[in-house]
Amino acid sequence: MAFLVVIIILALIFDYINGFHDAANSIATIVSTKVLTPFQAVLWAALFNFAAFFVSRFVIGEFKIGNTISKSVDEHFITLQVIFAGLVAAIAWNLLTWWFGIPSSSSHTLIGGFIGAAIAHAGGFKEGNINVINYPKVIPTFLFIFAAPFIGMVIAFIITIIIVNLCKRANPYKADSWFRRLQLLSSAMFSLGHGGNDAQKVMGIIGAAMIYVEKSKGHTMTFTQFVDHNLWVPVASFTCIAIGTMSGGWKIVKTMGTRITKVTPLEGVSAETAGAATLYLTEQLGIPVSTTHTITGSIIGVGATKRLSAVRWGVTINLLWAWILTIPVSAILAAVVYYIMSIFMP
Repeated sequence: MAFLVVIIILALIFDYINGFHDAANSIATIVSTKVLTPFQAVLWAALFNFAAFFVSRFVIGEFKIGNTISKSVDEHFITLQVIFAGLVAAIAWNLLTWWFGIPSSSSHTLIGGFIGAAIAHAGGFKEGNINVINYPKVIPTFLFIFAAPFIGMVIAFIITIIIVNLCKRANPYKADSWFRRLQLLSSAMFSLGHGGNDAQKVMGIIGAAMIYVEKSKGHTMTFTQFVDHNLWVPVASFTCIAIGTMSGGWKIVKTMGTRITKVTPLEGVSAETAGAATLYLTEQLGIPVSTTHTITGSIIGVGATKRLSAVRWGVTINLLWAWILTIPVSAILAAVVYYIMSIFMP
């Protein structure tokens, strides 16, 4: 039981770091356009991160992404040691990428860590262990590493073209003033999507741990039953990510808000609206995606409406490499942590 408590605390620490790491996703454009100060922006984003709990619970009616995360590894290969190793690896990779200002995916870090530790527990991909990974859950998540930013990019491109054509005869000063106000709404929408998407991932990990403990006692429990009997878990998860967002991550804000392309209030509205639409779609599908990938794709889509050279493709390619490496690197880190643990906790 003590080890379970340690895992829950560690999961909530990861949740806090996730909010801290991904604060840039919600506030980069609204800060770079100077609609809000950094302090105002993180408070605004944190408020809607937590409000996402009520949307998931009472509007959508379930936590589909949490359910997906909890089942990304076959239940026969889940142990508390596996979950612990996965969390340690995920936290290490998140802190490392934050330090270097790389907006990597907290979602894929967590999934990679979970999978890597489970494979290590199973003794590698030997005959009979091929089903360590729950492929129907993981393959859509892997595909959306590329699909989510592409969807965000296309939607942002279309929205920007429509807005520019509708407003081409508008008074520039009045139009800019209106889009600054609208950016408050679009950033709130994106923060709702961010909270709903990312807080559930920690719920899934805690759920996997608590369901495993119940199973070891001879009790079976579904993820929905786990949530219904432990409502404090989603409340704590959404609270921790909101507090993390309030702490900010200014190195990544700089990358997202200025280094990919320069963003105006009009373009900020387009990027955040496109990102929010993508996150709402994937939450309905129960596919955990990266809010980082999504908003980056949306910002690229906005920049491409001006000219392709407006996007700093060198920065974008470096980000793409970080995204591709996140799952395998996290998996390897988790496997190493698991092997070290097995020496001291045989």
